[in-house]
Amino acid sequence: MDLENQQRVKDLTEKHGAENIVVLLGAAEAEAAGLAAETVTAGDPTFAGPLAGVELGLRVYHAVEPQFKGEVDESVYEEQIGMMEMVLEVDEIIEEMKNIREEFCKFND
Repeated sequence: MDLENQQRVKDLTEKHGAENIVVLLGAAEAEAAGLAAETVTAGDPTFAGPLAGVELGLRVYHAVEPQFKGEVDESVYEEQIGMMEMVLEVDEIIEEMKNIREEFCKFND
């Protein structure tokens, strides 16, 4: 997650409260999604950005996870994300996100 987006997440969390924020990711690889998820939950693990040492504990999901998929219009999901499900390692992404939430998220599903 780039420094600008880290600052946006931090600012929005300060303004609206962590309990009112949900982060949706769309990274193509489980490792990248996990790094971004860790950043918005436990703080920037690279210690380079505005979230370095800042544990927000935000709810975080990936666009291919059932929790998100079940909340959006099926035709819109298929049009926007459906094709990507065929090329992404969906099971790996789901497992990585689940692990991050279990370890770092203050607001459970």
